[in-house]
Amino acid sequence: MDRRTFHKALGGFALGAAAPLAFAQDYPVRPIRLVVGYPPGGANDIIARLMAQHLSEELGQQVVVDNRAGANGVIGSDAVAKAAPDGYTLLAAGMTPMVLNRLTYKKLPYNAASDFVGISEVASSPMLFAVRPDLKLRSLDDLVKLARDKPGKINFATVGSGGSTRVVFELLKQSTGVDLRYVPYKGAGAAITDILGGIADGMAVDFAALYPFVKEGKLTALAITSDTRSPLLPDVRTVAEQGHPELTCGNWYALSAPAKTPQPIVDKLHAAVAKMVQSPEMKKQLLAQGCEPKASASPQAFNQFAAAELARWGKVIKTAGIEAE
Repeated sequence: MDRRTFHKALGGFALGAAAPLAFAQDYPVRPIRLVVGYPPGGANDIIARLMAQHLSEELGQQVVVDNRAGANGVIGSDAVAKAAPDGYTLLAAGMTPMVLNRLTYKKLPYNAASDFVGISEVASSPMLFAVRPDLKLRSLDDLVKLARDKPGKINFATVGSGGSTRVVFELLKQSTGVDLRYVPYKGAGAAITDILGGIADGMAVDFAALYPFVKEGKLTALAITSDTRSPLLPDVRTVAEQGHPELTCGNWYALSAPAKTPQPIVDKLHAAVAKMVQSPEMKKQLLAQGCEPKASASPQAFNQFAAAELARWGKVIKTAGIEAE
């Protein structure tokens, strides 16, 4: 190779190496699609819309929520896994699509470990146990007693058959020995509609989904799964206070992108999330939903957190023998 050819090749390599950086500096130049794998009305959708609103402000481009509901978030996750890794299709991720689906489905159309790059956690939330007011229950023990009096007759709604609501449902059955029947729904909104209509009896799901109905007296909260009581519902005792510490748990929400998304874009999105979560308005909105604002220290820190969650819930699901249907 002569000197002229060598310098030409070297210049081409330098331009090629600089292209992703220049692309990231300009990013984003058009609207971003934020896919949420659940229908409107549930906690995942509520948090995704808050994320879209504030990311739009931080990035200077519109972030549009795209509900791709079905199969515990599998349909939405698959759409993102197969999208171009250019930062313009993102996933409103969470514990179920990123962790629980890997543990409860025998086969997924994507590899949750290698088809995504984690950006950051955004918030965490406890779950509420709530039932129809006409059942006249006031505690978990009341629910357990009713289930023992009517084995197999109490219908508890779940979002899908292998997500966080099903896992908590199975933990309740396992720890108390009661025979409750679970009824899977496509999303929390449809499940709550059926509870209000008397078709189902209750459910345990993320705080944000049930809180408005409890506040209005349309549902009765029996317990909260956090370590301490929520200031939004101070009279609702924790599961531990009621003698069921094994039910202490929570859900989390995060942002992910397709694998091979350029690192400069991942870093730019992480910086936007960190800034968004620290904004007074976002904090206020998340706290109003019973959520704790929480940004990962780095994309790597989020991936380590997700790996730890996989190990933790893997033991629970194996013991309970939970499989998505």
